[in-house]
Amino acid sequence: MTVGAVERQVDGIALICRSDLDLAELRSQVLRRLRALVPIDAAFFATVDPVTLLFTSALAEEPLGDVTALFMENEFGLADVNKFSTLAGGSRPVNSLDRATEGQRANSPRYLEIMAPLSLGDELRAALITGGRCWGVMCLHRQDAPTGFTDSELHLVSRLVPHLAEGLRRALLVQRAGAEPTAEGPGILVLDDQLAVVSCNRVGEFWLDQLRFERQPFLDALPLPVHAVAAQAAFGTGDQPGGALRVRLQTADGHWLVVHASRLRGGATPQTVVVIEPPRPAELASLFLDAHSITPAQSRVAALVLQGRSTRQIVNELAISSNTVQEHLRAVFDKFGVGSRRELVAALLSRPG
Repeated sequence: MTVGAVERQVDGIALICRSDLDLAELRSQVLRRLRALVPIDAAFFATVDPVTLLFTSALAEEPLGDVTALFMENEFGLADVNKFSTLAGGSRPVNSLDRATEGQRANSPRYLEIMAPLSLGDELRAALITGGRCWGVMCLHRQDAPTGFTDSELHLVSRLVPHLAEGLRRALLVQRAGAEPTAEGPGILVLDDQLAVVSCNRVGEFWLDQLRFERQPFLDALPLPVHAVAAQAAFGTGDQPGGALRVRLQTADGHWLVVHASRLRGGATPQTVVVIEPPRPAELASLFLDAHSITPAQSRVAALVLQGRSTRQIVNELAISSNTVQEHLRAVFDKFGVGSRRELVAALLSRPG
């Protein structure tokens, strides 16, 4: 492909990512265009909660879907190269298996135990970051062969990272909720040491059904986002940022839920409990501030406004001038299309959709 043709494809992907597409259409169009640039035999394309980096939805092409549970155990419980959390927190958000292992793929448990049995070879992983926030991850696979992804292909995907992240950020704001689901109280699941459901209440069954996305990989009875937070609780070596194992995500029809997980102690065998429930309005406020591309400084001011702080209190707490407070507030008002603090609070604390 000529340089001009490559640039046209890159521009096309960037345009797609600015087109406010829903998640399914965004993934479909991006992967179709990306395959015109980079040979890909299988892809995993997921959204994540930008705070916990836990998966909120995913597209896993065959043969990846049947081994998603193994990938989850590797991601959260085993030492390996190119973990998504490492890529998201480092200076290089894109890397390949061959580069990370210096061509010795067998040094990676993920390759040896999961990919090689599927005749998959090199793997290109990307954390999709824009504005300092990770909105998703992508994993591209090739059939097993002596050579894998080239440096130029890694560079090309690196160029696409901020565009893909922007597309995911915009997709978060596109989906609108349908009729309010009817369920009272939290859904509760108890999982065994293999993360199979031992027991659950009726509300838990209801919320699991709400989380069944089209073409989303399933792991026994658990949708991938529920399995991911449970796997982190069961196999992880430490808490997520803020000390809470939780993920905020949307159901198939656009309603928001929070999924919490914790490892239970003291039983005869290891168990994990998962709680699924609608979020408190304030739990979504930071997510929607991030999704509207609010800067960290603007977000700090908006968060204090949500807590009912006056301008004088914000000035004292953040050690900034009242003019700076007003400048940040005007910028936030513009992003949300509101004209007052009361309208901003209403926009952030009302149920999305």
